[in-house]
Amino acid sequence: MSATMQSVSIGKKPNPVNLTDLAAAKVAELLAQEDVEGLALRVAVRPGGCSGFSYEMYFDAEIAEDDVVREFGSVSVVVDPASADLLKGSTLDYSDGLQGAGFHVTNPNATRTCGCGSSFS
Repeated sequence: MSATMQSVSIGKKPNPVNLTDLAAAKVAELLAQEDVEGLALRVAVRPGGCSGFSYEMYFDAEIAEDDVVREFGSVSVVVDPASADLLKGSTLDYSDGLQGAGFHVTNPNATRTCGCGSSFS
C-alpha cells in the first residue's frame, strides 16, 4: 500500500454517531433557543442504567483535543474517544408522534437494551 493510500485510510475515522435530518433539525432548533455561541451536542456513553451503559446528551461548549467532532448541517456533534468506540455506527433520530416525542439512539453495537430504551449492554 502506498503512503498516500495509507494516510487517506487513516486520516478519516468513521462517524461515531450519525444524525437523521429530523434529529439535526430538532437539535438546531434547541441550540437556537439556547442563544449561546459555540455550543455543540455532546453524545456520550456512561456506565449505569439497567443494562450496563446509558446514553447521555447535552449541549457543551468545551471540546477536548481528542474529541471526535462531526458537522451535520449547522449542528456540531462531539463524542469523547471512549464513547466513540461504543457508539460506532449509531444513528440518533428524533420523533414527534402520538407515542411520545424524543430522541432515540439506534446502536448496532448494543447486544441488549432495556425497556426504557436509554440503557444498553
